[in-house]
Amino acid sequence: MAQDISGKVIGFSQIGSESGWRAAETSVTRQQAEERGVDLKFADAQQKQENQIKAIRGFIAQGVDAILVAPVVATGWEDVLSEAKEAEIPVVLLDRGIDAPEDLYLTSVASDQVLEGRVAGQWLVDEVAGEDCNVVELQGTVGSSPAINRKQGFEEAIADASNVTIAQSQTGDFTRSKGKEVMEAFLKSSNGGADICAVYAHNDDMAVGAIQAIKDAGLAPGEDILVVSIDAVPDIFTAIAAGEANATVELTPNMAGPAFDALGAYWADGTMPEKFIITESKLYTAADDPQGEYERRKDLGY
Repeated sequence: MAQDISGKVIGFSQIGSESGWRAAETSVTRQQAEERGVDLKFADAQQKQENQIKAIRGFIAQGVDAILVAPVVATGWEDVLSEAKEAEIPVVLLDRGIDAPEDLYLTSVASDQVLEGRVAGQWLVDEVAGEDCNVVELQGTVGSSPAINRKQGFEEAIADASNVTIAQSQTGDFTRSKGKEVMEAFLKSSNGGADICAVYAHNDDMAVGAIQAIKDAGLAPGEDILVVSIDAVPDIFTAIAAGEANATVELTPNMAGPAFDALGAYWADGTMPEKFIITESKLYTAADDPQGEYERRKDLGY
């Protein structure tokens, strides 16, 4: 049974709304807070760490009961989290990790981002079945833990497959528009796309942008160029159902539920949660009822 945390005031420093998944995480966090009677103080950092640090200091000054942080980058958190610790305000990281001493936060609720990349890479290795495959990679925001880890996992999965090679790799900053722009450049420098076997995008929004670029180039995404990405947002299921994308790895938007459960237990009797609460990383393809998955997710705020 989840502990009663009604009446608690909790600050939430969100990265921004750079992707459909991020919007869903915000929406689900608000829903979870409302269901549990939590007064959620929300701050949108608009992709800037300085805005997050300012928001966290604001929450500390307000004397909130806890702080949730989805960190925009992995470094530079020691000072402000030390201030929260000194104020005896527990901090929970959501969906991204940081490079900081573990005693500065209560727990981290996230997927295994290396595993996400590994699942995507293994799908591609299996799919091409020994055929030569030049991959173009759309990386997430430079310096962010998902970009670092999803790249690492993918590279681990293809390491023993000499036929699969990352030919080009560039950041698309997790956005649809930048994903389209970078994919256009990849296509132009790859014989109009003829030299590209697959695109691996660190999130679905960049993949959707890449799909549009592939179509604009007169090619068939999902056929001429395979598309594999991460997040499992509604729009990628629409693309899979249409045959324009091939696979996605799920990142659940409900990070707040486990975070609130951990805080409830901690406040009830001092129970220390596991330092890393890991969510599932499930692979979806055309065999997994993509239209049904779209219907199930479309009202979650994506």
